[in-house]
Amino acid sequence: MHRATKIVATIGPASSTPDVLLKMIHAGLDVVRLNFSHGTADDHRQRAENVRACARQAGREVAIMADLQGPKIRVGKFENGKTLLEPGQPFILDAECELGNDERVGLDYKDLPRDLKPGDVLLLNDGLIVLDVSRVIGSEIHTTVKIGGELSNNKGINRQGGGLTAPALTAKDMEDIRTAMSIGVDFVAVSFPKNATDMEMARQLANIAGAPFGIKPKMIAKIERAEAIPALQEILDSSDGIMVARGDLAVEVGNAAVPALQKRMIRMARESNKLVITATQMMESMIYAPVPTRAEVSDVANAVLDGTDAVMLSAESAAGKYPVQTIEAMAAICLEAEKSEQSELDKDFLDRTFTRIDQSIAMGALFTAYHLGAKAIVALTESGSTALWMSRHWTHVPIFALTPREGSERAMSLYRNVTPLHLDTSSDRDTALQQAIEVVVSKGYASRGDMVVLTVGEPMGQPGGTNTLKIVRVGDVL
Repeated sequence: MHRATKIVATIGPASSTPDVLLKMIHAGLDVVRLNFSHGTADDHRQRAENVRACARQAGREVAIMADLQGPKIRVGKFENGKTLLEPGQPFILDAECELGNDERVGLDYKDLPRDLKPGDVLLLNDGLIVLDVSRVIGSEIHTTVKIGGELSNNKGINRQGGGLTAPALTAKDMEDIRTAMSIGVDFVAVSFPKNATDMEMARQLANIAGAPFGIKPKMIAKIERAEAIPALQEILDSSDGIMVARGDLAVEVGNAAVPALQKRMIRMARESNKLVITATQMMESMIYAPVPTRAEVSDVANAVLDGTDAVMLSAESAAGKYPVQTIEAMAAICLEAEKSEQSELDKDFLDRTFTRIDQSIAMGALFTAYHLGAKAIVALTESGSTALWMSRHWTHVPIFALTPREGSERAMSLYRNVTPLHLDTSSDRDTALQQAIEVVVSKGYASRGDMVVLTVGEPMGQPGGTNTLKIVRVGDVL
């Protein structure tokens, strides 16, 4: 069955071999995430090569996303690797401390004391440990443990409510962008952006680093800082898409606030013609178990019903025991949820105006296919813009986007309800349309007698040139 929602999976020790990767692709993997918080440049390069080889073997393109580490603010290391914090005890975070003990620990972000004042609340290890700041003296942050527990090396630190000044792009991120461009990634995910400027800087760096390789990657903003919420529209405007990064975001704004924010972010992204990925702990129990919990099934299904382009796996596929089964389970949940989705196309088009010819053709194709009950929409596209616009609205009619550009084909792997296919486009319109139908039929997506809605641009081969809509029955002479 045609699945509209895409699956992004992080690869790591459990999923980097060609054998497992190929099984993951056959199970439904659409986009591979390389987590630059772990591993060396050579590790990422080898994994990317394996992905490309396995995708060729599977007969389809799989996109690659480089996820930058960003300014993850962490404690340093302990003499004994960890300490146990008890409620009520004093504990010091010291920017000048080399090795921690039961009384204090160092910081990898040396400017943290400047960002804090008495009364601030710090959340460590994804919020499992809570410290109340009592005073700041030079390099030392004096705290009282509110909620204790085991604190080990390099655990993350967040300030409740946000407000830390660490820049979104570190020196490591800048070097990782250069590595990612040399690998040929299709998407770059930027961690902890606060505003449009952060995303614009990341795009500029990626475009400069990608120029020798002819690459301009799509930029994804990970929404995980409290400050990013009021700046969401400007971040969307400066990005190609966003990731609802529920882990760090929940620590900063509180767990209870995240579900409503998720719905709002997905809605805003679709209204802005941008991509959106929902991430973090979606199938967490499958790190160790062969089946998901009922709550995880509902979580994935609700993200689908919210309209997300993609759902993402992290440790489940990178380090879990069941990476292939996790993708299979996630794909099955997406398919079932999509069956119950109601199309609101007519309502979506009320009070909307389209000033571009290509966008008007895209919307006309959607409307026509929906009301005529077409089997498929087939879009001949160079850049993928036509397919993106169509994918912002749900109709139950699958969209097949045919392009001669490898980069466009991979980028469209993340577009909801779009199946990208390769077509070496003829310069003659009717020949190209006939070839497009033959590709869709050969893949089993349509058969003789089915009604298909086609879009194409004349003259052929110009990005943004879609200006023709055609309705045909498969088997008829064009």
